[in-house]
Amino acid sequence: MKLRCIVVDDEKLARDLLEEYLSHYPDIELLATCKNGTEAIQEIEDRKPDLLFLDVHMPGLNGFEVLENIKHNPRVIFTTAYDKYAVKAFEQNAVDYLLKPIEEERFQLSIQKVLESVPGQGPDLTALLKNVAKLTQGQYSDSIFVQKSDKYFRISASEVLYLEASGDYTIISTGSEQYLSSNGISKLEEKLDPNAFIRIHRSTIINQNHLKEIEKHFNGGLIVKMDNGKTFPVSRSYVKKIREKIL
Repeated sequence: MKLRCIVVDDEKLARDLLEEYLSHYPDIELLATCKNGTEAIQEIEDRKPDLLFLDVHMPGLNGFEVLENIKHNPRVIFTTAYDKYAVKAFEQNAVDYLLKPIEEERFQLSIQKVLESVPGQGPDLTALLKNVAKLTQGQYSDSIFVQKSDKYFRISASEVLYLEASGDYTIISTGSEQYLSSNGISKLEEKLDPNAFIRIHRSTIINQNHLKEIEKHFNGGLIVKMDNGKTFPVSRSYVKKIREKIL
């Protein structure tokens, strides 16, 4: 009998990646992918999956609130970029906890745990906490999944020069390439180390490690110049923050 599962994540890239990983398992049937908690509750109650891949941090209802609002009790693998949710995740009887960006090898280990687990039986909390501790060296992500043409890439955060908002997406620039992220710029800001990445405008974040110079502008304004020669004005509301952190 096939294991029936549902994927819940507000990021399209994350949903696509999990769907791709799951396609390698003929004994697992993907019933649905959901982009928010409200949609997930309806699908879970209607389809009653055996397994749930559940993002913790979503707008509206988060992953824990989804579980609080369903009567069905599937096995759960939480997926998130935020390790601060780990303990609460395990208290909700998660089979496992995947930290984004999700490596396929790590995903395979989670599937193995699911296949070896007993429905309704909670995890070994101590073992899982030790595992998460190994995966979460620091709260902020050191890499980002991006898209170029029809391919997805993982790039190191240290390579990123700046990020620019483009509607619901974000354009990420390195020294030689530009990529697209399906995440909004504010969500990416939460994932990146604030000691390196500084917001200078509602639509722009720069990596101060690639900041070449800062020019004073009229009326107390600032212009930043990056390693590749690109310049950005600093919004008035962010000038004070820049002065405190850099000048």
